[in-house]
Amino acid sequence: MTGAASPGAYRPGYEVAAEQILQLIAELGLQPGDRMPTENELAARMGTSRTVVREAVKILSAIGRVRAHKGRGLYVADDEGMLGSSRWGAFFLPTDLDHVYMLFEFRRVQETEASRLAATRATPAELRTIEAAAETCRQGHLTGQDALFDRGDDDFHLGIAIASHNQFLVAAVREARRLQRQSNIIGMRGTVGGHASEAIDEHTAIYQAIRDGDPDAAALATASHLDNTLKDYRLEIQRRVFGR
Repeated sequence: MTGAASPGAYRPGYEVAAEQILQLIAELGLQPGDRMPTENELAARMGTSRTVVREAVKILSAIGRVRAHKGRGLYVADDEGMLGSSRWGAFFLPTDLDHVYMLFEFRRVQETEASRLAATRATPAELRTIEAAAETCRQGHLTGQDALFDRGDDDFHLGIAIASHNQFLVAAVREARRLQRQSNIIGMRGTVGGHASEAIDEHTAIYQAIRDGDPDAAALATASHLDNTLKDYRLEIQRRVFGR
């Protein structure tokens, strides 16, 4: 099994191992709740140390892809959301660029529609929640607190989905963002790119369109925001992998 990055790009062993474990789960056809090979078996299969495998398992446990039960072994995570989120995670590889780009494509479809619906259905309380989330993002950016920015970003996009009053969209938005966070953590080692400043203005445009009850403007602003985010993601990948 090989990673998705360029052969010349340095990647920590635990990051490569985490990717390989996910690939192995897919290759073996393991389903949520199935028992996985032991840490020793994984280390032997991947030609690495048990210590590296243990660190990889910690990452996969933190992002909800693997469950480690003391004395019982490792299992494919079986926590399913409204749409059976673990089934999505069963085939999603966070470091496969094709998967990442498809995920952005999927987000564009669901979130533009959520914004369109929110522009006609959002209550005053929901508008305040969306506005507050946008402000949290802004404060996180101004103070250099990435965790605060990320929390505001999650609340902003989920708040719009909630304001659509469509529970299937809420579940889809929540799951797609969870998968993208996995990609950021494993493949990009944290916050991606320098789009935060522009994202603040883009959030404002989305919020204002929803507040003004303009579905077309809300959908257009959301599509533009996600397109710009993907563009920044591509540039960051080029910088990290190819050094330019």
